[in-house]
Amino acid sequence: MVSIYYEDLQVGQSATLEKTVTERDIQMFGDATGDHNPVHFDEAYAQGTLFRGRVAHGVLSIGFISAVIGMQLPGEGTIFVSAKVEFKAPVRIGDTVVTTCTVREIGERRRVVLDCVCAVGDTVVVTGEALVMAPKRPKS
Repeated sequence: MVSIYYEDLQVGQSATLEKTVTERDIQMFGDATGDHNPVHFDEAYAQGTLFRGRVAHGVLSIGFISAVIGMQLPGEGTIFVSAKVEFKAPVRIGDTVVTTCTVREIGERRRVVLDCVCAVGDTVVVTGEALVMAPKRPKS
C-alpha cells in the first residue's frame, strides 16, 4: 500500500473498495460496538420492520468509506476529520458493497474533501462527504 501525499493529490482522483457483507461481519460489528439491535440479528423481528428482513448496520458502510480513505486515497497516515452521510437503502447479508471516494476539493493545511458513494449493484445505499487531513511527503 502506498499513500498518496497531499502534494500529489488531484481533484477527480478516486479509489474503490468492494466488500461482500457476511454474517460474521454483522456479528463482529455488533460485538465491537455493542449494537445488537434485533433488526440486524433477529430475522423474525426484522420481518416486521420497514426493511422486511435483516439488514447490516448502516454505520458499517461508513467503515467501508473509512477503509478507502485510510488504505487507498489518500491512504496510510490520513486523519479522518469529519463525515456527512445519508443512508439511501439497506444493505443485506450477501450484498457486495462497492465504495468509491473521489477527491472533490483540495484545501489548505492538508485538508481534502472527498465525495463518497456506496452502492449495491445499481442501487446507491449511502452517499456522503468526508473531510480528511492528507499525509504530507516525508522530508528526505
